[in-house]
This record gives sequence, C-alpha cells and structure tokens, in this order.
Amino acid sequence: MPLPKYETDGSVGFDITARESVTIKAGTIELIPSNIIVEVPKGYMLIVASRSSTPRKHGVTPPHGFGIIDHDYCGPEDEIKIQVYNFSEKDVVIERGTKIAQGVFVRMDKFEWEEVSEIKKDSRGGFGSTDK
Repeated sequence: MPLPKYETDGSVGFDITARESVTIKAGTIELIPSNIIVEVPKGYMLIVASRSSTPRKHGVTPPHGFGIIDHDYCGPEDEIKIQVYNFSEKDVVIERGTKIAQGVFVRMDKFEWEEVSEIKKDSRGGFGSTDK
C-alpha cells in the first residue's frame, strides 16, 4: 500500500485507504484497517473524518462523526482503523485500496481547568440559543 498523500496542492486532508477488503453488513458497524501507524507530533492531533463522497458512493459513514488520534497512539499494535456504519439496507463491500476516509492534522492546546463558585450573569439563552 502506498503512503498517504495530499491529492492536490490545496488539499488540507490526505486520503486514507482500506488495507484489506471488508464487508459491512446492513445496519452494522465495522472497522476497516488502514495500514497506517503514525506518530502525531506533540501539540497536534490527527482527525480522521469521512471523505465527502464516501456516504454517497458506499453507503457508509463514521457513526461518531470523526475520530481523534492522539500523539501517543503510535505503538506496533496501534494501526488506525476507520470505524464505519452501514446505513443502507444491503451489505457493502469496501475493496482493498478504496479511499475510505481522510486525515487532517490539527494544532491543539491543553488548558488548565478551574472550578468557580459563580458564573457570569448574562446568558445566551440555553441550548440552541443561536436559532432564535
């Protein structure tokens, strides 16, 4: 399997392909091995997300939206596996070499938590408050 690559100069994500053919039964979740173990640089995370065409072309999507690969997930047993949900009514076969997901490196920071006894007085209006 070739190394992941950015398909165009403007691509922010690189394609992730299936290492082996996998059958996903209708209405089930399966893991698709990617043949990738990556040491994410400290201060970054790797987001693994669906390619925009994957649900339309294959009838599968990540059940949780996207996955996060931490910088310390890089041991010999830490192959990235793409979790997919088959939302169609038929079994789906993802063939070896199929572009099934994309990866994006994102810089991140960690913050210290502080418990407070009082929060600010103004409120935006609660859940869904921007939908007024």
